[in-house]
Amino acid sequence: MKPRIIIVASMFLAAVALSSCSSSSATLETVAPDAAAQVIADNPDAVVLDIRTPEEFAAGFIEGAVNIDFYASDFAAQLDQLDKGTEYVVYCRSGNRSGEAMGMFADLGFETVTEIDGGIVNWYESGFPVVAE
Repeated sequence: MKPRIIIVASMFLAAVALSSCSSSSATLETVAPDAAAQVIADNPDAVVLDIRTPEEFAAGFIEGAVNIDFYASDFAAQLDQLDKGTEYVVYCRSGNRSGEAMGMFADLGFETVTEIDGGIVNWYESGFPVVAE
């Protein structure tokens, strides 16, 4: 009789765990540059987050972007200091670093993060402007 109770209890705990995961209201997605530009236009309070190096950032960035270096030893700690309820649009050069960072955003409990597919390279090649310091 005890093995049956253990199985039922295990199934119950698994169901609870799955339901708590699926009830998350977080929206983390990767979108094309035109969709990202629309997110920025539609949400003036959204923070555009450039996670390239300061040198890359100085060479050209999306207007209004804030720079946090992905390669900084305290990158995750810097992300953790940000407001988790604010909407973010994140990019790097080509999408590799921002793709990795999306997992960090999820782990840290961010609610809404939009990644620009292909990074600033794809953004620029799609005809969207960049500014330089």
